[in-house]
Amino acid sequence: MRILIVDDEPQILRALRINLAARHHEVVTAADGAAALREAADRHPDLVLLDLGLPDIDGVDVVHGLRGWTTVPIIVLSGRTGGQDKVDALDAGADDYVTKPFAMDELLARIRAVSRRAGAGGDEPARVTVGDHVVDLSARTVSGGVRLTPTEWHLLELLVRNPGRLISQRRMLTEVWGPAYVKETHYLRQYLAQLRRKLERDPARPAHLITEPGMGYRFQP
Repeated sequence: MRILIVDDEPQILRALRINLAARHHEVVTAADGAAALREAADRHPDLVLLDLGLPDIDGVDVVHGLRGWTTVPIIVLSGRTGGQDKVDALDAGADDYVTKPFAMDELLARIRAVSRRAGAGGDEPARVTVGDHVVDLSARTVSGGVRLTPTEWHLLELLVRNPGRLISQRRMLTEVWGPAYVKETHYLRQYLAQLRRKLERDPARPAHLITEPGMGYRFQP
């Protein structure tokens, strides 16, 4: 797999290059946003690791630039701790977000997860297992006689059709209720609690419908 690493810190570039090359990935690097956009256009990477704090262009703008023409998976790497930066990156089209400093094992797991999703070729899963239940997206049924409301279905579909991907609160609220509701995060807390009660083995400690505090939600298969 060809991976484009975009970061202006030489030591991080070196560490990532060594670790990824050791796992037989082809590594391409860029130290700023302009170089990243050029390399992406010229080399067509299979995945992009992108730092937000670049010296010339903000990383979120790089995401916007890439999403103008490619669906390549993008994992954002950043030392910024503010939740809004993460939300902006996800809303721009990033697939996941890893905060520096990060464990290499975690990053490699995130790379595998987004690569699996991209490698599915956009095929929609017909059936998804959540806890002890099988969710049939085509028939809109849940095993065990579980019944979901239309809103619960909409939220569940958005999550399970993007396995492993962090879906921002803004995106979920916009897609399910509309753009006028982007601040109504209590809607999400209420409905996700309902879904967990119906689908998770232990709703208090969910294994599949995961909250990423301040950012959004993730379906963990």
